[in-house]
Amino acid sequence: MQAPSTLAASALSLGYGDRAVVQDLTLPIPTGKVTIIIGPNACGKSTFLRGLARLLPPSSGTVLLDGKSIQETPSREVALRLGILPQGPIAPDGITVTDLVSRGRHVHQGWFRRWSSTDDDAVEQALTATGTLELAARSVDELSGGQRQRVWIAMALAQRTGVLLLDEPTTYLDVSHQVEVLDVLTDLNEAEGTTIVIVLHELNLACRYADHLVVMKDGAVVTAGAPTEVLTEEVVTDVFGIRCRVVPDPVSETPMIVPIGRHRTAS
Repeated sequence: MQAPSTLAASALSLGYGDRAVVQDLTLPIPTGKVTIIIGPNACGKSTFLRGLARLLPPSSGTVLLDGKSIQETPSREVALRLGILPQGPIAPDGITVTDLVSRGRHVHQGWFRRWSSTDDDAVEQALTATGTLELAARSVDELSGGQRQRVWIAMALAQRTGVLLLDEPTTYLDVSHQVEVLDVLTDLNEAEGTTIVIVLHELNLACRYADHLVVMKDGAVVTAGAPTEVLTEEVVTDVFGIRCRVVPDPVSETPMIVPIGRHRTAS
């Protein structure tokens, strides 16, 4: 596993054509911690993650990887330090689970570095960690949405980078598998010190698993810090447009958001 790299956005602006999405955003990512980004739909969360991963060039500002502009860092060097699992990845037709997960090791190959037992071990450990070892010989096409998502996460784990970015990794998963995936990522963080950045919709899971919570709205950071310090009823109402109560989670004592609608509300 690579030692964690430092990662930060500096006056970063991102968009698509003439449409600005993220504007003048400066945000250091805590090294060796789990950072979770939350916010309403279309607020710029995924765009920001794509910018951090060098998948989307900035219109201004920069992303700094180990203090150097990521745009000026050779692609292979970036891939050895930083891995990303985007939304909705597409697997080649007919590829097996083992072959897909093995692609996470390709960046480690080169003229003088061929496939070795180290790569076999990395693939097996990634499959085991995500509960997909029994699926190893199956075609990815045959899997359910939840199984397929766990296989993609296994591929990202197999890359063994010091920084791992994940965009909605719990998509298609039921609650038990959502918790399982977040547990796997937390295990990785605690065992290897991997810096992990996750875009997530599930607010209560975000509060439970984040060391550092980033709340975004309209392409900007509203607040960032420990969940117990930054997530208040006022913030939730302002950002998500919903009345709520914030109470201690009985399991973790982190903030738990209880929405208040017009119906089924005690008088």
